[in-house]
Amino acid sequence: MSLPLFPLNAVLFPGCVLDLQIFEARYLDMIGRCMKQGEGFGVVCITEGSEVGNVPEGFSQIGCEALVTDFQQQDNGLLGIRVVGGRRFRVVEAQTQRDNLLLAEVAWLEEPDEKPLQEEDEDLVALLAALAEHPMVAALNMGLTASGQQSLANQLAYLLPFAEEDKIELLEIDDAEERLDAIQDLLDEMQGDMQA
Repeated sequence: MSLPLFPLNAVLFPGCVLDLQIFEARYLDMIGRCMKQGEGFGVVCITEGSEVGNVPEGFSQIGCEALVTDFQQQDNGLLGIRVVGGRRFRVVEAQTQRDNLLLAEVAWLEEPDEKPLQEEDEDLVALLAALAEHPMVAALNMGLTASGQQSLANQLAYLLPFAEEDKIELLEIDDAEERLDAIQDLLDEMQGDMQA
């Protein structure tokens, strides 16, 4: 499967919402093509280099499909789009096109079935509810309710202020329970750092 890539300083998770401003010609063309064909593009996190200009030197080999749900002309004249995370994928091979757009051969990752929330998830469910009240989070209109462990893990991994490297690692974990455990470990580390 061939997928155009959009390297960003962000990690997108399935079911999560991301607002983007598009101003580079290569991405305006890409978005136009995606919308005409009703297809998505791939968001990968930049590990070396910058978002603007040339292709970044390094980017994560795991990413998330982005599906355009809304678009509008911004006050500053730029195109604003809202995407929702679709399927996770692994980059098999990537090539830079003439217009500097990255095109990748990707392998889709298996999404495990949604498992019901457990008693031990209650603290994390409460944390998600608290995050939902934050104005920046509320503006995303993600409809923050965890339908199960997978959606809880995706939303927390996306919204919590973890380092990009940690988020990439979380995106790689297939099992929702394992991902929730990893999120709890990162939260414990953050708390430890605050108390230190």
